Amino acid sequence: MGAAGVKLGVAILTMGTRPKELADLLASVHRQTLPAARTVVVAQGCEVPELPPWVETVRLAENLGVTGGRNVALAHLRDMDLVLDLDDDGLLVSDDVFATIDTLYAAEPELGIVGFRIADETGVTQRRHVPRLRAADPMRGGLVTGFLGGAHVLSQKMLNQVGDWPDAFFFAHEETDMAWRAIDAGWRVRYAPQLLLQHPRTSPARHAFFYQVNARNRVYLARRHLPAPLVPVYLGVWVVLTVARTRSLGGLRAWFGGFAEGWRTECGRRKPMRWRTVWKLARLGRPPVI
Repeated sequence: MGAAGVKLGVAILTMGTRPKELADLLASVHRQTLPAARTVVVAQGCEVPELPPWVETVRLAENLGVTGGRNVALAHLRDMDLVLDLDDDGLLVSDDVFATIDTLYAAEPELGIVGFRIADETGVTQRRHVPRLRAADPMRGGLVTGFLGGAHVLSQKMLNQVGDWPDAFFFAHEETDMAWRAIDAGWRVRYAPQLLLQHPRTSPARHAFFYQVNARNRVYLARRHLPAPLVPVYLGVWVVLTVARTRSLGGLRAWFGGFAEGWRTECGRRKPMRWRTVWKLARLGRPPVI
């Protein structure tokens, strides 16, 4: 337990394809000077090797995606004050990560989400991993409008107010969905670069259905959260950017297929953000049209 008895739970999803990386991550979790109260590993439709006795293993019959798997982990960690999500191929380099998390939340009662800095083995942070515009300096922290899925902390009080992950997303943009709901409810999202997760350099396009879910979930975001006048602006901007950036004809076909799917499939309850939230996002550097 940290300050005032605050309990931190750790949630890790795995598909069973990275046993060595998972073992290394768990070892780095166990080395923390301020221990986690509980650690849960969710096995998504796979078998996992025997894990240390202090790890709780939850085995699912199928892969529920990032959102479904994280919601299963949250259901097992309801008694925690804070929940830390970690990618199973990440590594906590420092042993004071949990102590720093505890200090951040103790100092800021309105803090809902804390995002980590992610860097590869050489210490380089990819531009797409800095959750703000003007991303040249990954060491500049502060309040932001989004966070990284690979390593972040969620306040249980915030979750009780805004709800869990959107199951329909499976993966892609679920962090934006959570951040918009949190900010609209009055919570803060902070990028804390002193919290480091070492993670192999990757591209989101490595997933075969990346283009499809990327487009579908952008439509879901607009349908769920944007005031009506901003929906065509937001989606229009992303149509133009996608056409300009995508060099693969197959990728474009998949993207527009996902775009159509986003309109005809169920995405959950619509609750447009308030206009003052739109202004707050704009003041933080990323209005909800880009």
